[in-house]
Amino acid sequence: MNITLRQLKTFEAVARHQNYTHAAKELNLSQPAVSMQIRQLEDMLGITAAEQIGKRIFITGDGGKVLEAARDILLRLELMQGELEAGHGKVVGNLDIAVVTSAKHFLPRYLGAFVNAHPEVRPRLKVTNRASILEAIAQNRHDLYILGQIPGSVKMKAIPFLDNILEVIAPPGHALCGQKDIALERLVQERFLVREPGSGTRIAVDKLFVKHGLEITPFMELGSSGAIKNGVMANLGLAVLSRHSLEFELKTNSIAVLDVQNFPLRRRWFAAYPAGKSLSVAASSFLQFLTGNESVQGG
Repeated sequence: MNITLRQLKTFEAVARHQNYTHAAKELNLSQPAVSMQIRQLEDMLGITAAEQIGKRIFITGDGGKVLEAARDILLRLELMQGELEAGHGKVVGNLDIAVVTSAKHFLPRYLGAFVNAHPEVRPRLKVTNRASILEAIAQNRHDLYILGQIPGSVKMKAIPFLDNILEVIAPPGHALCGQKDIALERLVQERFLVREPGSGTRIAVDKLFVKHGLEITPFMELGSSGAIKNGVMANLGLAVLSRHSLEFELKTNSIAVLDVQNFPLRRRWFAAYPAGKSLSVAASSFLQFLTGNESVQGG
């Protein structure tokens, strides 16, 4: 077989984006050129590797085998390049990070500072929910994952690097604002806005209430911290969110933090990757940067 690296890179990008146009933009190619690379790869292997349904591209069973091999080959080449460059004192290469939505409020600060120090690093940041993060981990899609709750279903190497402080929030003027040492039993009488099942924040909050023999009945389930903040400000209910996501609202007094027993919940943010995974020079350097630069955090 005369498979080329360009074909493998193109196929990997198409699989990751599930879209020819987005893959073409990343690769600085035209969309027809991307389609041609995929067709040539399929013809050479005698398979259908990708199918288009509507506007999305789906990888077939045979395509999944090709994708696994492509990612292995591209990773080995990237590791080799990084090791060669590291021998000359450089940190270069791709840095592919996936973060849960709550982490988007602080992780860009770290990433920006790191890239400024190492301008030959090419970063890629994926912001998504916890369920998608777990799927990505299982498929080894990214170099590093930033999350607040380490999954028990996959053996991970997880390094804590930043406090994650969870607060109970309310709209200013709520009846509980200004009260001290509010009991959890009083809190569960209120309407609550919560993240989707499986969210790290929701898992931590549910565990706390179960520990005290209580349960929150969700008034609304929302898919992002931004949606929950808007719901709280619209007086739809109370919520628990990471303080990192509340910086602007607290400065502008558009959200209030309640004084509740057993809060704030103190957790940690982790940089994690599957056990046994070989990190590129860029990824391992960023991991060292995270664990030694808490002054970057803000918030």
